[in-house]
Amino acid sequence: MTDFINQLAFGWYPYLAVTVLVLGSVLRFDANQYSWRSQSSQFLRRKQMVIGSNLFHMGIIILFFGHLVGLLTPINVFDTLGIGHGFKQTAALVVGGIAGLASFVGCSLLLHRRLFDPRIRRSSSVGDILVLVLIWIQLVLGIATTYWTLQHLDGSEMVRFMSWANGILTLDPAAPGEIRDVALVYKLHIVLGLTLFVVTPFTRLVHIWSAPVWFLLRPGYQIVRSRRSDKPNYSLTRGPAGGAPSYGGPAVLRQQAESGEAGA
Repeated sequence: MTDFINQLAFGWYPYLAVTVLVLGSVLRFDANQYSWRSQSSQFLRRKQMVIGSNLFHMGIIILFFGHLVGLLTPINVFDTLGIGHGFKQTAALVVGGIAGLASFVGCSLLLHRRLFDPRIRRSSSVGDILVLVLIWIQLVLGIATTYWTLQHLDGSEMVRFMSWANGILTLDPAAPGEIRDVALVYKLHIVLGLTLFVVTPFTRLVHIWSAPVWFLLRPGYQIVRSRRSDKPNYSLTRGPAGGAPSYGGPAVLRQQAESGEAGA
C-alpha cells in the first residue's frame, strides 16, 4: 500500500497537476478573460500591503526559479561545470532560507490583513483566503525542511530530489522510487506544491501567467519638453496661425481687443 501511495503521489499526480495547470489556464483565458487578474485589495487598505506584498513576491520569485533550476537541471550539468553537490546544497539552504523567511513574513502580513480587516474580509472570496492559507502552509513546510537538510550537507538528499524531478521530466516510471524513503516533511512539501498547480486556474493565482517580466526588458524612454510657449499664435482674421479661416469676423477682433491681444 505504501508503494502504491508513493507511486500515486509522486508518479501520477505530477502529470495530473501540470495538465490541469496548463489546460485549465488556457480554458479560463478563453472563456473568461475579465477574471484574469490579481484582484488586488490595495485600494481598500494600503497598510501592510506594500511591505507584505513586496516581501512575499520577491521571496516567491527567488524560491520558484531556485526550485526550477535546482530540480530540473540535469545532474551531469552541475558535474560538468564543477559545482559540487555539497556546495549546491549549502547555497540552496542559505539563499532559499532567506527568501523563504521573507516570503513567510510577507504572506503572514497579507493573510492577517485579509482575515482581520473587516472591509477586506467581506470583499474576499473563499478562493482568495484558501490560496493564501495554502501558500502559508507551504512556506512553513519549506522552512521546516531546514532541519533535515542540515543533516545532509553533503548534497546526497538534494541528488535524490533532482533524480526524481529529472525522471518525471523524462517520463521515467522508476522516478517515484528515488524519494520513497525521504522525510515526510519533504513529501508533504512536494504534494502541496503540486496542489497549488491544480488550484491555480480556478483562483487568483492564474495571474502568474501575466507577470510583466517584459517590463524589465523595456527600452528606456526620455521625456522631452519644449521651451516654446503653449499659447497658440492667433491671427486676427484667420484664427490659429496656419489654420483654417476663422469666419469669426468682428466678433473675433472684438474678443481679442478686449483681452488686450489685438495690440500685442
